[in-house]
Amino acid sequence: MQTEARVGVVNSSHGGGGTNGGVETTSLKFKQQQQELLQAQKTQIGTVSQLLAGGVAGALSKTCTAPLARLTILFQVQGMHSDAATLRKASIWREASRIVGEEGFRAFWKGNLVTIAHRLPYSSLNFYAYEQYKKLLYMLPGSENHGKSMSADICIHFVAGGLAGITAASATYPLDLVRTRLAAQTNDTYYRGIWHALRTICKDEGVLGLYKGLGTTLLGVGPSIAISFSVYESLRSFWQSRRPHDSTVLVSLTCGSLSGIASSTVYTCVDPLHCIVLFFLNNYLLAIFPLDLIRRRKQLEGAGGLARVYKTGLFGTFKHIFQTEGFRGLYRGILPEYYKVVPGVGICFMTYETLKTLLADVTTKL
Repeated sequence: MQTEARVGVVNSSHGGGGTNGGVETTSLKFKQQQQELLQAQKTQIGTVSQLLAGGVAGALSKTCTAPLARLTILFQVQGMHSDAATLRKASIWREASRIVGEEGFRAFWKGNLVTIAHRLPYSSLNFYAYEQYKKLLYMLPGSENHGKSMSADICIHFVAGGLAGITAASATYPLDLVRTRLAAQTNDTYYRGIWHALRTICKDEGVLGLYKGLGTTLLGVGPSIAISFSVYESLRSFWQSRRPHDSTVLVSLTCGSLSGIASSTVYTCVDPLHCIVLFFLNNYLLAIFPLDLIRRRKQLEGAGGLARVYKTGLFGTFKHIFQTEGFRGLYRGILPEYYKVVPGVGICFMTYETLKTLLADVTTKL
C-alpha cells in the first residue's frame, strides 16, 4: 500500500493532472483487486466445511422466521376447503391468536424439525452448487473480464444462483412437501412425523405424490435464488471496495437483507448500475407469489384423504383460484411473507459468511 502511495506522489510531480488521475484510478483498481483476493483467501474452505456452513445458515434462518413462515402457509392454503365466511375473517392477528389459544405458543414452530431436516441439505447444496456453477461459468470463453466488468459478474452470479436453486430444490423436494403438510395441520393430526408422512404419502398417493407441485416450485425458485445471489454479491463487492475494513458480519447481514428487499417490492439504489439491476427486480415478490401459493396447494392435494380440489395443471389451477376466490385469493399470506423475507435472507447470508470465515481460520490452524 505504501509503495502505491509513493508511486502516486512521484507521478504527480512529473506529470499533469490527467496522468495523476490515471495513476489514482489504476491504484484504486489494484487496491480493490488486492482486497478481493485477500477476502477470498480468508474464506477458502473445503467441501465439507462449505456444505456445513450453508446448511447451518439455512437452518438457523428458517428457525428464526418459522412463526411467519407457518402463518404464510396457513393463509396460502385457506380457500381449498374453507367457506367464504372463514376467508373474510382471516387476519394475521386473528390467526396468530387462534394458534396460541388452540395449539399453544410452540405451535408456531410446528413442522420446524422437518424444516431443518429439509433446510440443512437444501442450503448446503444451494451454496455449494452456487460456488461450483460460478467457477464453471468463469471458465467459459468470454469470461476473462472477471473483476473488470460488473455487469458480466452480475450475469454470472444470476445464472449460477438460478442453477443452484433449481439443483437444490429438485434434490430435496420431498422434504419440502412433507414440511408443508406438517405445517398446514391444525387441530386434526394426520401425519405424526417426517417418516410417517413419507410412508403415508407413498402408500396413499404413490412415489410421485412426493413431487406434487415440483414444476411450479422450480418456476419460482430459480429466479428467486438468482436474484438473491446476484444482488448480494454485487452489493457486497460494492461495499468492500469502498469500506474494506468493515466487519464481515455487518456487511453480509446488511447486503443479505438488501438482497431480500430487492426480491420483494422495495426499490433500493446504491449507484446507477445497481439502480438498473434493482429496477428489474422491483415488485418481484408480487409477480412470483401466486406461483408459491399454487405450489403449496398442489403439495396439499389429497393430503389426509381429502378430495382433490385442483385437477388441472398450473394455468387451470390459477384460473380456478381466480374464479372462486378472486384476485385477492392469489395473494393470501403475502403480508407475513413480506415480514419474513428480509430478516430471513439477511440472517442466512450473515451466518454463511461468518461460518466460512471461522471454518477457514480453524482449517488454517489445523
